[in-house]
Amino acid sequence: MADSKMKLHCGWFFLNSAALFGINEKGLDFELVFVDWIAGESKTKTFLSTLNPFGEVPVLEDGDLKLYESKAITRYLAEQYKDTGTNLLPDDPKERAVVGTWMEVGNNKFLPIALALIKELIIKPYQGLATDVTSVGENKEKLSEILNIYEAHLGKSPYLAGESFTLADLHHLPPIDYLLNTEEKELKKLIYSRPNVAAWVEKMKSRPAWLKTVVMKNHIVDLMKQRRLPKKLDSSSVHEFTLMAQKSAFAMGNN
Repeated sequence: MADSKMKLHCGWFFLNSAALFGINEKGLDFELVFVDWIAGESKTKTFLSTLNPFGEVPVLEDGDLKLYESKAITRYLAEQYKDTGTNLLPDDPKERAVVGTWMEVGNNKFLPIALALIKELIIKPYQGLATDVTSVGENKEKLSEILNIYEAHLGKSPYLAGESFTLADLHHLPPIDYLLNTEEKELKKLIYSRPNVAAWVEKMKSRPAWLKTVVMKNHIVDLMKQRRLPKKLDSSSVHEFTLMAQKSAFAMGNN
């Protein structure tokens, strides 16, 4: 008899954190399957033929369902397990539309800027390349403008789509967490100098499901270290990151 336990195949990247966060918000029992995509484990014939033909993570297995793309995974969890754990999608169509709006805003406005900064401040140093200071400065200015809008909006409600935590918030925290963990102190200032944004971020970071996700993220990092990965990403891995970043920035927010 096949193992029917839910599985999440994932590795190091914030898209995986969103899927982990979603499962933890739902309080679901699952098996975490580490995939070292940097070392090419998501490009094996078995992975491509049985899990994701695009060779990317995360991938969710729930019974006979194999689902990829982080937003598709979290939306499925929100709908399939609606009565379990946190309700991540409201019942009212108008309220759901607001959630969808802020998912689109995050995907098309916030995320491209966050990805550009993550590339310059995390990926390039890891690769051993020089950071483009001009790009960092330009994107910090863009981020400041976006956060001004978020600050005004969050002055009207504690969460992006209203009074409750939803998928719209869930998908913002992983990239925000990456930005807060860079050595660029000004990024922290941009976020925490805005009281409404700061309160929103701190509420999300203190959620039990996120704290559990952080433990899992650290476990994944430990597994990477155990593989003795090279300090520098090779060219194929950098290309892989670029493709994932582009997909994340321009993917459909209603997945």
